[in-house]
Amino acid sequence: MSMTSKITSKGQTTLPKEIRDKLGVHAGDTLVYEVEGNAIRVRKAEPFDLAWHRAISPTLAEWDSTNDHENFDDL
Repeated sequence: MSMTSKITSKGQTTLPKEIRDKLGVHAGDTLVYEVEGNAIRVRKAEPFDLAWHRAISPTLAEWDSTNDHENFDDL
C-alpha cells in the first residue's frame, strides 16, 4: 500500500484514513517513528502500563549500583 500526504509549514501532516484505520489510531494516540536508512516505519505506541512499572521497579534496584554505572555507562 502506498499513499501520500503533504507536510505543512509547521511540519505537520494528516495520516490518510486508510492508514489510521490500518494502525487502529484515534485522536490522542501516540505514534512511534522508526528510522531505517531512508525509510521510516510508523506504528501505534503501546500505552504505558503504570501498574506493571510499579510492580517491577523494586526488582531493578540490584542493577543500580555504582559498579553497574561504571561498567555500563559507556555502552
